[in-house]
Amino acid sequence: MSDSREPVQKFFTSQRLRISYWDWGNEDAPPLVLVHGGKDHARSWDLVAERLRDDYHVVAPDLRGHGDSEWSPGGNYGLPDNALDIVRMIETVGSPARVLAHSYGGSVCLLAAGSFPEHFASMVVIEGTHSLNPRDKKPMGPAWVREWGENLRKFEGSTPRVYPDLAAAEQRVREANPRLPESFTPHLTAHASRAVEGGYVWKYDWWVNGRTSMEIRREELPRFWEAIECPVLLLFARETRVAQRTDAGDFIRGSRTQYIEDAGHWLHHDQLDATLDA
Repeated sequence: MSDSREPVQKFFTSQRLRISYWDWGNEDAPPLVLVHGGKDHARSWDLVAERLRDDYHVVAPDLRGHGDSEWSPGGNYGLPDNALDIVRMIETVGSPARVLAHSYGGSVCLLAAGSFPEHFASMVVIEGTHSLNPRDKKPMGPAWVREWGENLRKFEGSTPRVYPDLAAAEQRVREANPRLPESFTPHLTAHASRAVEGGYVWKYDWWVNGRTSMEIRREELPRFWEAIECPVLLLFARETRVAQRTDAGDFIRGSRTQYIEDAGHWLHHDQLDATLDA
């Protein structure tokens, strides 16, 4: 990272969990909250934060179970749990706030903005209108609860992959996003991993894959989208599956939808200038 003004790590409490966030200063400016996606972390936003920190009070939380935030003891990682954490984040830095969110973080913030519209001044959602909810294909009932419980039992007996060194972890990051700027990969990997015996593992809690037993189904999401009151820009990479299956713009009043060319799921990494210009 070329900017010598490193962000300051701070913490707040939400639902008894200690949530980490990074603060880029400029507290007198309008607050801007950057929300990462699933299995990612707050420092994934650093290239964006450096460009916006002079105009906004930029903060970026680690979602529960990600980065340096505490893990949920009961594995509560559903949309409503995360949405309340984001509202607490906004209350911490000043409400209402502008929000820029990616992927699962975008889904979280859309739910939060529909439930607590007074806290959102505006929102840009990058590839964040898809649902990752396994309940979408099965209604709530005994069979669903049983399957959910069996999946959690598998998590109890599983262990994360250990990479022998940071170079191996960096290679995995490059495989996940071949467009990632090479100079940013070591920084991204260092903040995504932690040292253990034998090497490095990703910081996020493996149980984020299990989500929660009482998750919101995709068919229920439009009720939250319709309740959003702030301006919303929906950004997509034209070539991704997310862009091909979203209909959120039909439900969010006054929203705009824009597509970015030559980019993958991480628009803010692949096409930083185009993303910020949008």
